Amino acid sequence: MADVLILAIETATGCGSVSITRGDGATGKVLGENTLQPEVTHSRRLLGAVSALMEGLSLNWNDLHGIAVSQGPGSFTGLRIGMAAAKGIAMAADRPLIGVPTLDGLALQLTPGNKPVYLVLDARKQQVYAACYQLQEGCWQRTGEVEVLSPEELSAKITTPTVVAGPGVAACSQQLQDNPQGELLSSALLHPRAASIGFCGAALLTQRDFVGEENPVPLYVRASEAELNLKRKGGLNN
Repeated sequence: MADVLILAIETATGCGSVSITRGDGATGKVLGENTLQPEVTHSRRLLGAVSALMEGLSLNWNDLHGIAVSQGPGSFTGLRIGMAAAKGIAMAADRPLIGVPTLDGLALQLTPGNKPVYLVLDARKQQVYAACYQLQEGCWQRTGEVEVLSPEELSAKITTPTVVAGPGVAACSQQLQDNPQGELLSSALLHPRAASIGFCGAALLTQRDFVGEENPVPLYVRASEAELNLKRKGGLNN
């Protein structure tokens, strides 16, 4: 696992990134990482950023062991751009494509602690994407499915001392401040990174335990606005 070389793409939020990592989160190393704005960056420019990173590290496509991509939840536009780019690269390079849930990648950045952690991303519309993680055998493990919740619904789930962290903290801080069991971390302290997606991807590739195998799809969790509008007009079955 120490030698697994991964190209990773993370475009779930307004500040995306691409990276090259070697190894997993325990002993791995970030060889290079660039940030970008996926929602205003054409997919061709994203591919250009990947090529520049590869050239800067003097790597060939054959050097890679796999392509990891952040699956979501997150920005619908960003996820579509990132997934399309990752699939194109994986096909052209003939390398496996590894889907990594965005919040699982975020959990890799957590420091050890004895409290459960709810990681949150801003889902807009006064909601957050949220999932709970517990430290098990030295690794943060998700204890359930990723959900889309209102701040009030998230607060109702926090009945024991729990840390709330991630870019979505600002979207629910007002409601959670009244919950004595919730400990809020600044949203600036934790943000999705391609490097974390790469480390998770290396572990999944080694275990052959990655979602969707050769054809991962975005994990939107919530229907898009276009789908909701179509459903309101009777274009989709209930």
